[in-house]
Amino acid sequence: MNVGGVRTVEVGDRVVATAIWKAPVSGRIAVSGVNVSGDDQADRSVHGGEHKAVYAYAWEDTLWWQDQLGRELEPGNFGENLTLTGVDVAASVVGEHWRVGSALLEVSEPRFPCFKLGIRMGDPKFLKRFAAARRTGTYLRIVEEGDIGAGDPIEIRVRPDHGVTIGLFAAAYLGDHSLARPLLDAPQVSDDWQDWARGRGAHVTG
Repeated sequence: MNVGGVRTVEVGDRVVATAIWKAPVSGRIAVSGVNVSGDDQADRSVHGGEHKAVYAYAWEDTLWWQDQLGRELEPGNFGENLTLTGVDVAASVVGEHWRVGSALLEVSEPRFPCFKLGIRMGDPKFLKRFAAARRTGTYLRIVEEGDIGAGDPIEIRVRPDHGVTIGLFAAAYLGDHSLARPLLDAPQVSDDWQDWARGRGAHVTG
């Protein structure tokens, strides 16, 4: 479990507010409403909200980045609240329910970060590398409030059969827009993303 508050950093000749710096915390942390206790987002117009309440990133993906970058990374380095082990995040299905601790979370959408990830990684060009790698992690919606602690297992309680995975979702947005059509067949995809898919020329089947 990782949380962090808003801080300001200097970027060239301007000052930017960001909460992408997250650090591990001990004990059990409440998840409720649209947030994790002790955590914050600097710009709620693009981060946070119902479909972006909790961000999860796989430790295996962090280790992959360590090899790519040639330096050590830590849990929370990508701004995630949950650092997962043994979970293929890209293969998780939109609408999938995870029981974690006493909370119930729903896989909602990939994370497509802004320039602030580049600030966090010390490389303004990192955003393009992150997009190309398709290791986006996933945002989660809070279905049932509860508390989560390090070491809690993830139990998959519901898995829809529409086939829209986080990996497919990311590929549709970051690469081949023709892959967007299945998003319209997945009722768990948010209205904003359904509108985006229609704008790519996708049509509902059946």
